[in-house]
Amino acid sequence: MKTYLITGGAGFIGSNFIHHLFEQYKKDILVINLDALTYAGNIENLRDITKYENYKFIKGCICDKSIVNKIFETHDIDYIVNFAAESHVDRSVKDPTIFVKTNVLGVQVLLDIAKKYWTEENRFKKDKKFLQISTDEVYGSLGEVGFFTEKTSLDPHNPYAASKAGGDLLVKAYYDTYKMPVMISRCSNNYGPYQFPEKLIPLVIQNCLTGKKIPVYGDGKNIRDWLYVRDHCNALGIILEKGRAGEVYNIGGNNERQNIEVINTIIQFLQHLLPPRDIRRKRVSKELITYISDRKGHDRRYAINAEKIKRELAWFSSTDFDEGMKHTILWYLENENWLENIVNGEYATYYKKMYGNLL
Repeated sequence: MKTYLITGGAGFIGSNFIHHLFEQYKKDILVINLDALTYAGNIENLRDITKYENYKFIKGCICDKSIVNKIFETHDIDYIVNFAAESHVDRSVKDPTIFVKTNVLGVQVLLDIAKKYWTEENRFKKDKKFLQISTDEVYGSLGEVGFFTEKTSLDPHNPYAASKAGGDLLVKAYYDTYKMPVMISRCSNNYGPYQFPEKLIPLVIQNCLTGKKIPVYGDGKNIRDWLYVRDHCNALGIILEKGRAGEVYNIGGNNERQNIEVINTIIQFLQHLLPPRDIRRKRVSKELITYISDRKGHDRRYAINAEKIKRELAWFSSTDFDEGMKHTILWYLENENWLENIVNGEYATYYKKMYGNLL
C-alpha cells in the first residue's frame, strides 16, 4: 500500500486528483490531505471521500514545520504531490506577500522535511517521489506563434508566476544538490468541476445564471490553452508512476482559445442547456459582457508543447474542449448549492473589491 501526502487537496485540482486516486486504486492506498482551508479550499469538494477509512484530512499549512514533521513522524510517506499554492493572479497583484510565503517558503518546508525522513545512510530510500505542481505562467508570455517547452526559460510577469517559479527552482536545486527524487509538472489553464468562481469559466457561468455583468480584461483576446482537469489528473498519476527524477513535464490540452471565445462558448451552451421556461435562461446574453481596464502584467498568450510527456510517458489529452465545457457547465448547474455557498461568503467581498468600481 502506497501512502500519498496531498497538499492543497481541498482545492480545485487537488480534490479532483484525490477523486482520481480513489477511482484508480480504491483501497490499495492511504491518502493524507493537508490543506489550510483558505478561501479556495473547500472540504465539500471531498464529501463523498471522507467516508473512506484510507483517507485522512489534516487542517494545516505547508509552511507549518511542526504539522508537516508530525505527518512524517506518524506515517511512512511514499509520494508527496504539492498542489498547495496561492494561485490567483489578481490577488497576487494586490498583495504578493502570502504568495511568496506559501509558494516559495512552503515548498522549502516540504522539501526539507521529506529529505530528512527519506534519507537513509546518506541515500534516498527507494521509490519515494516528490511531485511539484506548477504552471505554464512561469514561462511568461508568447507571441502569436510558438509553444512553451520544458527548456523554455523562466520569465514570470506577475507576483503569482514569480512565486511559482521560485518554488520550482528550489525543487530543481534539491535534485541538483542532493539528488532528491523530485519532479515538476507545468500545466496549462485547467477547467472542470469544483473550480473556485474567481477563475474565468466558473465566474462567467455564475454571472450568467444571476444576470451579472461579465468583466473582460482589455480586448478579451488573450489566449490560453485549456486543459480538462481530469485529463490533468490522469497525467499526474502517470508522472508519479513512470516519470524520471529531476525532470519537468509540460501538460497541455492543445485547446487554444481567446478569453472572449471561451465566454461566448459558455453563453451559447447555457442558452442550449437551460430549459426554455427556466427564468435563468432569459438572463444569459452577450449583453452581459463588459470590457474593463486590462490587468497589470497580463500575459498575452500561453500555449504548451506536451510532446515530451506524450513521447516518454504515453500521455495525451483526451477531452475535446466543447465536450469538457459541456460536462463542466452541467456540473455547475447540478451543484448550484455548492456554488451559492461560495459566492455568498468571503468571495462576495472579494468580488466587490475587485470589480465593484469597474462595472
